Amino acid sequence: MAITLDGTSGINSSGVIVAPDGSASAPAITNDGDTNTGIFFPGADRIGFAKGGAQCGEFDASGNFQFNSGYGSVATAYGCRAWVNFNGTGTVAIRASGNVSSITDNGTGDYTVNFTTAMPDANYAVVFGNGDNTGNITQSAYLYSSATYTSSSYRFTVKNNGVGPYDATVITSTVSR
Repeated sequence: MAITLDGTSGINSSGVIVAPDGSASAPAITNDGDTNTGIFFPGADRIGFAKGGAQCGEFDASGNFQFNSGYGSVATAYGCRAWVNFNGTGTVAIRASGNVSSITDNGTGDYTVNFTTAMPDANYAVVFGNGDNTGNITQSAYLYSSATYTSSSYRFTVKNNGVGPYDATVITSTVSR
């Protein structure tokens, strides 16, 4: 039996609404004009998403989000867990960020990035970028040699041509896990 919504009535239920499993080519939950695009249930504890009759995403039984971004198959998405773009000169100022609560200025070219929401552990990857708007100075970002990642922050230094610490005007960093 199909239930059709007219756009004004909605579904009212005091219990569970049960749908068939469906498939990528015939999703269990779809719309009237595009019946091969919608939501289906590919197995126990899994929710699948279909577009044009092909699976394009899924929450797997472990809660991982998987999607097909043009590589021909659905794979786990390893997302950016935090990112920041800040000015490291004078009073450190965050220009924009995601999941970064603050930057600690530990001294010339020495910074700690603090997370808003902690990572599950310290096993994440960090990528750095930095520059100077004068166009004549080259810097490199290095992990601070005596510090390690923690679940709540990470520390690094920026050095001018690898010689000494330097406060760069543009510092960016991304954390993936």
